Amino acid sequence: MTRPALRIPTVAALAAVALLVFAPAAMACPVCFGAAAGSQAAKSMNYAILFLLAVVGLVQIGFATLFWSFWRRSREFSMKPEPFVLIEGGRP
Repeated sequence: MTRPALRIPTVAALAAVALLVFAPAAMACPVCFGAAAGSQAAKSMNYAILFLLAVVGLVQIGFATLFWSFWRRSREFSMKPEPFVLIEGGRP
């Protein structure tokens, strides 16, 4: 019965060792891993990262504005009286 309980720590230990062994390969992309700090490739990569962060930020601002607009419209709609009157019995 104790055998399955020993499998979880063994798998966790093997995963930790694998992460330590392969960590240098995951440190950076191939372009900036060997590039000098002030090289054109490093600068270009930094600008690309900043551009992508700006795009993500603008998309998030757009979603926030959309939901704020929905909230404002629903609040205005709930304050207005019902424009339709239900006639009992259908058409007059």
